[in-house]
Amino acid sequence: MSKKSEEKSVVYSALEVARLCGVVNQTSINWIKNGHLKAFKTPGGQFRVYPDDLVDFMRLRDMRVPEELLAQCTQKTDENRKIKILFVDDDESFNNVSVSLIQKSLPDAEIYQAFDGFEAGSMAVTKMPDCLILDLSLPGVDGIKICRTINTSDALGKPEIIIVTAMEDEETEKTCRDLGVKYYFRKPVFIPELVTAVKELMGVEQ
Repeated sequence: MSKKSEEKSVVYSALEVARLCGVVNQTSINWIKNGHLKAFKTPGGQFRVYPDDLVDFMRLRDMRVPEELLAQCTQKTDENRKIKILFVDDDESFNNVSVSLIQKSLPDAEIYQAFDGFEAGSMAVTKMPDCLILDLSLPGVDGIKICRTINTSDALGKPEIIIVTAMEDEETEKTCRDLGVKYYFRKPVFIPELVTAVKELMGVEQ
């Protein structure tokens, strides 16, 4: 096995995360279960955390990052790494215009686009976005189901979710907020407000 392959295979248990962060084991487990720290589960049901994700987590909270942890990072060693955003809406014109305006306001962000629920799910797994901007009325898999999947599964990396929808019923909004959605915008959307929401969730200076 090459050195590069060995580096990519490094993961930390919840106990090791606790040691690196200077907390008790239960605290690191709570971070993971509450969606603050990205993790995945082994076939035996144990949490595992990639070094890159742990570094991101610690930097967002102004925690000191040990040199031994930095040494294991493979892709995100830059403290100013690009924020990854996935914009999901089946209205192609609205999707394109919104992404163009967001990119102008956040020129260093990596922004991906999806136009239906199936594509959104696939890209969420492969791209592991930090922020998901999501329409609810989507062909394929609807937005509510995507929110539920993110809320209950580690496979999509627990991104922050912003809803952008034409749906106006309060029950739908309540459902989304119960699933961890912090921002819920009704169309038509004032894009600068959307950008402000992304910056707030990602800890970017306004």
